[in-house]
Amino acid sequence: MGIKSHPRYSGFEQGPIRPPSEAYSLLIRITRNCPWNRCTFCPAFKHSTFSLRPVEHVIADIDAVYNAVTQIKDALSQHSILTSSQVHRLVEEQDITHREAFYAAANWINNGEESIFLQDANSLIIKPDDLIHILQHLSYRFPNVQRITSYARSHTINKISDDKLQQMAEAGLNRLHLGLESGSDKVLQMTKKGATKAVHIAAGQKVKRTSIELSEYIMPGMGGKELSMEHALETADALNQINPDFIRLRTLAIHPDTELHNNFREGQFSKCGERDIIEEIYTFIDKLDGISSTLKSDHILNLFQELEGRFPDDKDALLLLLHEFITLPRKEQMLFQVGRRIGVFHHFSDLTTPDKRHHVETICQNNDISPDNVDKALENVTQQLIR
Repeated sequence: MGIKSHPRYSGFEQGPIRPPSEAYSLLIRITRNCPWNRCTFCPAFKHSTFSLRPVEHVIADIDAVYNAVTQIKDALSQHSILTSSQVHRLVEEQDITHREAFYAAANWINNGEESIFLQDANSLIIKPDDLIHILQHLSYRFPNVQRITSYARSHTINKISDDKLQQMAEAGLNRLHLGLESGSDKVLQMTKKGATKAVHIAAGQKVKRTSIELSEYIMPGMGGKELSMEHALETADALNQINPDFIRLRTLAIHPDTELHNNFREGQFSKCGERDIIEEIYTFIDKLDGISSTLKSDHILNLFQELEGRFPDDKDALLLLLHEFITLPRKEQMLFQVGRRIGVFHHFSDLTTPDKRHHVETICQNNDISPDNVDKALENVTQQLIR
């Protein structure tokens, strides 16, 4: 892994990724790309080199956005609304190094200025005091922001002292997104996550000892057919020991530009079908116990985006929804899969809406989609969602 130095400030930067829940956040880039970059399922940074951005560049980005927000709001005070052409004119008046900051500021203002997300894949890898300085400057410039969040790796969390992590919380960091993905050591090793179950549990518990909210991501289907049930059971066990604030589902999709795709193509990985994944999620939820986490299904790859609730109160309702799908005749399961993937169905109840159902039935008939080939038939749709 090479780390480049970038001594010259060339203007405001934004990275390529953020969690779905940070769609309306201001994105502040602290590092470029991913320091691990070996996970077999992740295509995000495979052809990129990791680097740290100089702290003074990050501070300059924050100041640039602050100045842009100030100017845009001054313009807004003179007009009841600010049209896109007026925003564009404001941008064109700026030095070229500040134009991207103006676009980011305008977008953030339109979305309520509530949250900030620190990019890229592992912002906490920088020196703790540097991150605390950045957080303090964010809080100084934007004192009314409600949430500052970041991705982090479990290994990185475990290297930070409890005291420094709490200082980050006090400086404004109030949510971390960690990619647990699986609690199975076999699955973690197979997918080259670079962490064990014990490492993930230690990191999660460390975050929970602070006032920082913890969001843990899990990846249904990541164990393939062979390890599906172990993946479900071990992941539930890990989360029972962590009790994160949020558990977020992100169903596995095999991107063509990944090592996992090569493994799949060569027969080394047996991909789960949609029904297999729902049964896996059912087992996973059934084994969650003694936690107060909120389950979120906030990714487009998930078949059931309404699968949300808080433990323990909503557990039975979550299981019932999945059970209703699992016990349907295969043709009904197929119709729901197709309807969801092509955007006709948004909720499980849409399956019984006559006009929507008829539309999906017609599509299945015209394209010769059957229960036996539905997973294959929908592969192209899935690929479009991950590109």
